[in-house]
Amino acid sequence: MNRILLSIMRKEFIHIIRDPQTLVIAILMPVMMLFLYGYAINLEMKQIDVGIADLSATPQSRQIVERLASNDFFNITIINPDYKDYEKLFKYRKMRSLLIIPVDYAKKIELNNKVQLQLLIDASDPNAANYINNYFSAVIFEETIGINHRKINLYSVEPRILYNPDMRSANFFIPGLIAVILILVSALLTSIAVVREKENGTMEQLMVSPVHPYQIIIGKVLPYTLLGYINGVMILAMGSLIFDVPIVGSLLLINFMMLIYVLCGMSFGLLISTITDSQQIALMATLMITMLPTVLLSGFIFPIKSMPDLFQYISYVIPATYFLEIIRGIILKGNGISELYQQTLILSGITIFLLSLSIKKFKTNLQL
Repeated sequence: MNRILLSIMRKEFIHIIRDPQTLVIAILMPVMMLFLYGYAINLEMKQIDVGIADLSATPQSRQIVERLASNDFFNITIINPDYKDYEKLFKYRKMRSLLIIPVDYAKKIELNNKVQLQLLIDASDPNAANYINNYFSAVIFEETIGINHRKINLYSVEPRILYNPDMRSANFFIPGLIAVILILVSALLTSIAVVREKENGTMEQLMVSPVHPYQIIIGKVLPYTLLGYINGVMILAMGSLIFDVPIVGSLLLINFMMLIYVLCGMSFGLLISTITDSQQIALMATLMITMLPTVLLSGFIFPIKSMPDLFQYISYVIPATYFLEIIRGIILKGNGISELYQQTLILSGITIFLLSLSIKKFKTNLQL
């Protein structure tokens, strides 16, 4: 590596150390995002506020109430509310569901007749309503088996949960956070670093110096690539140690994929730096181009197959779509390159395309 290139890289490392804004983006922001997203985004529901209208008031009906009370999913807040107050209690969010046990519950149980329990659910949040319905169904099913020891069905299904047996949200979201944080931080670091040179007037000094454009580009990108990669390793380690996310697959393969993905983010940043002239505009453009599509359209939270066709097509050009499949496949399933070669090739192709385009535009701007 020649002396000029090393000098540019040394200059960038000094900028990183002396610039508080860069250090905040590189160190503090990923940690904050990991904790905020890691703890805030949680699909596991506990302590659901429920009401019980026990119209039977018998020992048999009290067994259901006791079973619900002993379950960590439910928090019984109201017992036997007045019929006129049902709607008011839902509107004031005093309960999210109401189980109504009919008057003839005990009599039908003794005669082994089918009992119809009514469950009212607040479905203003459809996802939560679905979980509440499933939880209640499971508890009532267990109670039914406890009362009626006969075979209630000819066939039974015994599910076996693979890859995430505890159904923990952290195991799903923490690998996804690596994709979100890496693309954002990588693009921000590069775009702001280059635009800062324009604002300070030092870019002109570089252009009149005996330095080739490729040396400027490589000298600027390599330090931030290293910093972005260190960020990825830090997030991966914190996710495993703090959130207990198991890493089933190869650490070497994860590191290699993260390096490709960081380069992709750097290419985004370099491309943004060629079309912006201030750090504020670069920051806003980076957030819009990287953060929003990655969170909403890549499969980080919402399944791509459930999106409208137009947004599914858009998701195919988002790098995080492929990196999410790669990182989750390696961490949760232990996938190797043979299972992920298609995603790897597409991600590498996007990275090469963006890097070539950003370098070409950056060279053009330097030579103007």
